[in-house]
Amino acid sequence: MLTDDMTRLCREIVDLRGMRASAMKDLQNETEDRKQAVTEFCSQMHADRKAMASRTKKERMTFLKGMRRSVNAQRREMRNDLAGARAAWAGETA
Repeated sequence: MLTDDMTRLCREIVDLRGMRASAMKDLQNETEDRKQAVTEFCSQMHADRKAMASRTKKERMTFLKGMRRSVNAQRREMRNDLAGARAAWAGETA
């Protein structure tokens, strides 16, 4: 009876070791898969951030060009108004 119990315990220990080794192998595989998924995710985020920065820069440059045109037009109008006012003060007719 004691030998039967010892034999059963020995088999259980061997089975549990095999299950533990299998579980460790599964963890290693899952870890590798997770590493690859995180690497791909980071790569995608980098590409998205780069595209967003490029798009934002283009939008900023377009806005600044429009602002520059608007300011230059206002400066021309002001210059022409001042020239007209000077001419009026000097008694010249336009």
